[in-house]
Amino acid sequence: MLKIKISKIKFFLVSFIVLLNLQTNSISQTVPSSFADLAEKLMPSVVNISTTTIIKTQSNQFPFQFPPGSPFEDMFKEFGTPKERKSAALGSGFIIDEKGIVVTNNHVIQDAEDIIIRVNGDKEFKAKVIGADPLSDIALLQLETKEKFIPVKFGDSDKARIGDWVIAIGNPFGLGGTVTSGIISARNRSIGLSRYEDYIQTDASINSGNSGGPLFDMNGDVIGINTAILGRSGSIGIGFSIPSNSAKLVINQLIEFGETKRGWLGVRIQDVTKEIAEVEKLDEPRGALVASVAEGSPSFKGGIKAGDIILEFDGQKIKEMKELPIIVARTKVGKKVELKVWRNKKQISKTITLGRLETSKDFKVAEKNVPSKELLIDNLKITVRKLSKEDIKSRKLPNQSTGLVITKIENDSPLINSVEVNSVIIEAQKKKIRNIDDLNQAVKQVLSSNQKTILLVIYNSENQRRYIGVKLD
Repeated sequence: MLKIKISKIKFFLVSFIVLLNLQTNSISQTVPSSFADLAEKLMPSVVNISTTTIIKTQSNQFPFQFPPGSPFEDMFKEFGTPKERKSAALGSGFIIDEKGIVVTNNHVIQDAEDIIIRVNGDKEFKAKVIGADPLSDIALLQLETKEKFIPVKFGDSDKARIGDWVIAIGNPFGLGGTVTSGIISARNRSIGLSRYEDYIQTDASINSGNSGGPLFDMNGDVIGINTAILGRSGSIGIGFSIPSNSAKLVINQLIEFGETKRGWLGVRIQDVTKEIAEVEKLDEPRGALVASVAEGSPSFKGGIKAGDIILEFDGQKIKEMKELPIIVARTKVGKKVELKVWRNKKQISKTITLGRLETSKDFKVAEKNVPSKELLIDNLKITVRKLSKEDIKSRKLPNQSTGLVITKIENDSPLINSVEVNSVIIEAQKKKIRNIDDLNQAVKQVLSSNQKTILLVIYNSENQRRYIGVKLD
């Protein structure tokens, strides 16, 4: 009997050890023992880029003038005359077609007079720009040669997961053919560089000169274009790459048209804060709040109004405001799309035919201070003056605009972190503000309620229409 028990224990231990080894082997298989084979395969497709830009400068103007014929006239005649100098810059890129089509960042080649591409460490070729898109910071170059090259292909960046291994190859500080490795640290990052931000964050070392280079997955597919680093002193383990799925849309349009054709709604949007969601009786802060609608835009024609909260676009739910511009830009111009909108505490649907962003009218900003009588709003601890006709004209606001211009904000004001001086309060609690009495009445109404949150509509200092939800104590 004892022998049987010992045999069972031995069997259990052996089984446990075998299982543990299998699990260990399974985990170890996901950790590359070396990147050498992969790097060797990919290096010929990664290029080094050097550019030359002509910069015009103005020499210092000499503070004195000399009479005609003065001996000092010739000595100082060059003061104040324009000068030209050459500026060199370095970057990276990668080949996506055997005919020598190269992808890089727009900021690498912007305003360049000459572009030189070095392939495989030794061969140099001149290149010309096929097309460039400053909004996404992507440029497409063509090598001026008939030689054939080894291209790389794009992977599916949507399948990339946080923690996946990646390698970056580029030209940091002019050190071409540099390979670094790391993991995907985060997804869907915004760092304030452009309106279309959906960066992959990586701890693979990226430095000055890596811009435009590829970020590869372990299959050797490009899942990102290395674009930015956090900090100016060099790599601190936080770099950002444009996802390949976003880049491919831009690149395909640059190849086909030489330019981009993005979808356009014609709205200015902002985040839905907890306070705004509370006022609008929305279950949670989500979607994109329409701050203003451009006259004659697709949204204007489709019945979208300021104050609407866009919850869904063409079947895609909008969790955060920043998602909407990216989704709209990816949608084909002229397509009819359905929007699900939160309005008056209920969901409605609107159908919009998308326009083209590149041909739309941008909002123009103009600013001019016009003095007038200023008064203090005690409960808000702000000083305001009435919006004048001169304000409306100089700031190019709608002709029938009414409101109050904020001229001072006290440090203990509940609005201190929400608005800035020169903002114009045009609505409070969804009622137009014509004078100070209107605003005071709205504030008293909120303070006497259980909600204690006031919903303001303003034009900020850049003349953009915004919704602000503020708690009043």
